[in-house]
Amino acid sequence: MRSKMNQLIEDERNIHVLYAFNGMENYINQILNYIEDGVAAKDHVLLVENERVTRLLQKELATRFSADQLELVHFINSFQFYWSSGSYHPPAILAYFTKTIQPYLEKEQPFRSWAHVEWESVKEPLHIIEDFEKIADDAVNEHAFPLVCAYEKNKMPEHLQTILMETHPYVLMEDSFVVSDQYRPVDAVK
Repeated sequence: MRSKMNQLIEDERNIHVLYAFNGMENYINQILNYIEDGVAAKDHVLLVENERVTRLLQKELATRFSADQLELVHFINSFQFYWSSGSYHPPAILAYFTKTIQPYLEKEQPFRSWAHVEWESVKEPLHIIEDFEKIADDAVNEHAFPLVCAYEKNKMPEHLQTILMETHPYVLMEDSFVVSDQYRPVDAVK
């Protein structure tokens, strides 16, 4: 599974992946794998993460990587990322992300991103998540970078699961990496 996703990243770059995870231990293992693979590929790894998980990851990464390798790993506070405008507003999130990736685009440095979306903190209607994921899918295709969107599965209402399956062409689970048969490209619905 890990090598299948890595091969796709190497071949295509523009992949948008839904990771519906079960449990924090599984989550930490998957994100560490993603970081390791990114560092091995000499990609900058941009992680949108909460402070608690960031501290755990930084502690673990310090035992696995040299100082030079750690310079490829960049943490973005998830609260600031998703709420930079004072509410969960997809255009503001896109503007924040675009500003974040601009230096890598300008220097033509390869990067990959991981975004932890903590649904319990999002008190907005589900269609806003759908709007955001469509914008994210467009950005992945426009700028040709891999993006994993991580949601805790047991906290997702069924309707949100459907939206996420329709807005992500790939799905990562603990034991598999598959193409979403429910994916609907944005230009196909316009």
